[in-house]
Amino acid sequence: MLHSLRNNKGFTLIEVLIATLVLAIGLLSLATLAGTVIRGNSFSNKMTTATTLAQDKMEEIKGLVYDNAGTAAGTENYGSITNYNSYKRVTTVAANTPGSGMKEVTVTAFWDADTHSVDLKTILAE
Repeated sequence: MLHSLRNNKGFTLIEVLIATLVLAIGLLSLATLAGTVIRGNSFSNKMTTATTLAQDKMEEIKGLVYDNAGTAAGTENYGSITNYNSYKRVTTVAANTPGSGMKEVTVTAFWDADTHSVDLKTILAE
């Protein structure tokens, strides 16, 4: 009978505990990775939205006559951009920059209470 116990196939309690520990570490790592991926996707979504808002404003300004480009300067505070309440847009127009007869236009879109932003710049000429 003693001999038959030695030939039994199976796992010892230590082997089962080690396997459980390895599995638990692997699953916790996957959970952490999933959280990181979700946060990264959220940030990318917000950055894409901010970039699109800045591009829309830039296209609007490019559609203006050179002399009227300065009228687009200003700040659209949080809550004032239709359907995008969590974004703010600041537009500046600098005359005669970088040279005479040119205007440098900068559109900055902010989100997360100004902790993140996207800048777009262009130069308009007469």
